[in-house]
Amino acid sequence: MRGETTTPYWFVAPAAIMLVVILGFPAVTAILESAGLGGKTGFPDFRAYGRLFTDPQFGATALNTVIFVGVVVTMHVVIGMAIALLLNLEMPGRWLFRVIAILPWTMPDVIGGLIFRFIFDTLSGGVNAVLLRTGLMAQPYDWLGHPHWSLFAVIMAEVWRGYPYVMLILLAGLQAVPRDQYEAAAIDGAGRIRTFVSITLPNLRTVLIIAVVLDIVWETRLFGMIYGMTGGGPGYATQNLSLFVYKNYFQFFETTYASSIAVVLAAVLLAAAMPYLRLTLRRQD
Repeated sequence: MRGETTTPYWFVAPAAIMLVVILGFPAVTAILESAGLGGKTGFPDFRAYGRLFTDPQFGATALNTVIFVGVVVTMHVVIGMAIALLLNLEMPGRWLFRVIAILPWTMPDVIGGLIFRFIFDTLSGGVNAVLLRTGLMAQPYDWLGHPHWSLFAVIMAEVWRGYPYVMLILLAGLQAVPRDQYEAAAIDGAGRIRTFVSITLPNLRTVLIIAVVLDIVWETRLFGMIYGMTGGGPGYATQNLSLFVYKNYFQFFETTYASSIAVVLAAVLLAAAMPYLRLTLRRQD
C-alpha cells in the first residue's frame, strides 16, 4: 500500500525538480540580489526597494502597465467572448473559422511587434495609408512617436494578437454548458440576451475567472511585443515593468535595482494568481 501511494510522486518528481532548478534558483538569486546580499559586504541593504517610491520613471512605468493590462484584458474578454459564441454555433466549415480565429496567437510576440511597427509606420504604414485615402486624415501621423498614441497603438496590436488565448478558454467552457439548459430556456420563451445572462454567464463563471487571471499574468509580463514595436519609447511612454527590468539589468547594469523591481512584480503577479490557485485547489479537494 505504501508503495502504491508514493508511486505517483516518483513520476512527478523529475518535472518538479526541473521546475525548481529552472525557476527556483533564479527566483532565490533575484531575492538575494535585491536585498544587496550579492555584494561584497554580505549585509542586507533594502535601499533598492526604497528607490521604487522615489523613482518617477518607475511610477510612470507602473501606470503604463496598469493601463495596458487593464485595457488589453478587457478587450480580450469582450472580443474573445463574442468570437467564442459565434464559433460555438452550428454552421458549415466551423473548423476552418476556428483555425483562422487562432492564427494571431500562433505568431511570436516579437514578430508581431515588428509587423505592427511597419503597420503604424509614418510613411509606409498601412494605417496612415488607409486614413489618408478615406479622407479621415490630411497628412501622415507619427503614431509610434507620440507619447499617448504610441501606447494606444501597442494596446491595439496586443489586443489583436492575444485575444485567441481567452477565446479558446471561453470556447472550451461554452462546449461544456449542458444543452438541456438551453432547451429549457427556449421552451420558457427566453430570448438570446436573457439566455446569455441567466445560463451562459453563470456556467462560465469559473472559466471566465481562470481566463482573466491567466491573461492578466501573461500581459503583465509581456516583453517581446513592446520591445519589437517601440522598445518602450518614445521616452518611456510604452515601457512596462518587464521591459523596465530588462533595461536596468542589461543596459544600465543596475542589477540590484532591477532585481527589486522583478521581486515586486513577481509578488504582484502571485497575488493576482490567487483566485486561480484557489479554484485549482478547490477542484482537487
